[in-house]
Amino acid sequence: MKKILLSLLALGSFTSNAQEIRQEDGLRYAIQDLTGTARYRAMSGAFGALGGDLSALNVNPAGSVFFNNNYASISASNYNSKNNSNYFGSKTSENNSTLDLNQIGAVFVFEDKSENSEWKKFAIGLNYENTRDFDNEIFIAGTNPSNSISNYFLNYAQGIPESVLANSYYDELSFVEQQAFLGYQAYLFDPDSNNPNMYTSNVPAGSFYQENLISTSGYNGKVTGNFAASYKDKLFLGLSLNGHFTDYSRTTYLIENNDNNPSLGVQSIYFGNEIYTYGTGFSLNVGAIAKVTESFRIGLAYESPTWYRLTDELSQGIEATSTDGTDVYNDFYYPNIVNIYPTYKLQTPSKLTGSAAYIFGNKGLISLDVSRKDFSQIEFKPKNEQVYQDLNIGIGNSLTDALEIRLGGEYKYKQWSFRAGYRFEESPYSVDYPMGDLTGYSGGLGYNFGKNRLDLAYAYAHRNYNQYLISSGMNDTARIRTIQNNVTLTYSVNF
Repeated sequence: MKKILLSLLALGSFTSNAQEIRQEDGLRYAIQDLTGTARYRAMSGAFGALGGDLSALNVNPAGSVFFNNNYASISASNYNSKNNSNYFGSKTSENNSTLDLNQIGAVFVFEDKSENSEWKKFAIGLNYENTRDFDNEIFIAGTNPSNSISNYFLNYAQGIPESVLANSYYDELSFVEQQAFLGYQAYLFDPDSNNPNMYTSNVPAGSFYQENLISTSGYNGKVTGNFAASYKDKLFLGLSLNGHFTDYSRTTYLIENNDNNPSLGVQSIYFGNEIYTYGTGFSLNVGAIAKVTESFRIGLAYESPTWYRLTDELSQGIEATSTDGTDVYNDFYYPNIVNIYPTYKLQTPSKLTGSAAYIFGNKGLISLDVSRKDFSQIEFKPKNEQVYQDLNIGIGNSLTDALEIRLGGEYKYKQWSFRAGYRFEESPYSVDYPMGDLTGYSGGLGYNFGKNRLDLAYAYAHRNYNQYLISSGMNDTARIRTIQNNVTLTYSVNF
């Protein structure tokens, strides 16, 4: 497929509309899934004051110094997502499952048994985690009583001279002009006879049966380098440096049929998009854990923003069927071009976590983490470009700070460990209509063979949100209920 680089120079006066970026794109990297080892997931990630698990480094980097020996683990997970959709009373459901190697890492522990230093122990760790799995499918279907998806193209076309749409090539145009150009090629609208820069729709009024399939794939990955030290076996300090990389693909197929079977005008529309986003990022974590007593611990950790550099690629195509009352016309336009947009920057919000844990000797433990993250601090750059300024203002007005609560417990009986957890995440929106709160439960068990261990976990979570079929021209949404059922198996070894 031919690739066209849309550079700033090539776009000329339209550089502020280089591409379409939305708040959801920032949230895709700011919201974190519950991932990691089976023990970590079984206790819903409540490890901020506990440590002793490689995935706990994501919460509090001081936790690596609680290992008694050199330690390594590897984890595999089955990710299952079920999306139930309700669009104008029509209900559909889509299920997707994937199997992935989601964690591998090791920590090396060093002890100073002499009496010369108060720093008795330190640890160095290296861990990889798949922090978010994007494999998912959503299917929406129903009859819209009044709004056609053609409004998307008509909305973008208003104000653009017809000479631009009639005499240009797709790859010469800005994103806004490209959307109008696609609608023009499919004869979804005609110029207004009284104003050549305005357009009227060729889609008769009525109701419209619409289908939207959204298929996503890819992952967010993170490599963590960790250092932690113990002072007098009372205070534990840690630092982690994280390298991030992302690979995300989103394909949408949108189909519309005019329910009125019109004798004139557009009868059906197909619109396809494929968006590919890739890039790298960096973040760091610092944390401390204190032993108040031998049984009671408290922890405090700070996770910096993640600074990403991202690149988007977009390919599109359109088809439409229309009639003049006598003949039926099939119009289509597939540019066979991938738009490669200039690299941009994304800064996710920082996160602060307070933790407490109580350990009942060798019998078990209970642990609580409370985190705060201000999603209104999501920021796209370069800030001097108008498109990012407007986007950042919108983010600041609609997103807010949100709390996350994680509670976990473990009970030990001989070689067996039994675990359970609960987590709650507030919506990142100040008004939670676009996205609701998340509630999750988890459980699991483990068996200790001596030097090695096998752990199994099951995690459940659900969240409701509203999904737009198209980003401009119509505000109708489908209500989506996403249910996640994930199973993780971890093998660990002391060496």
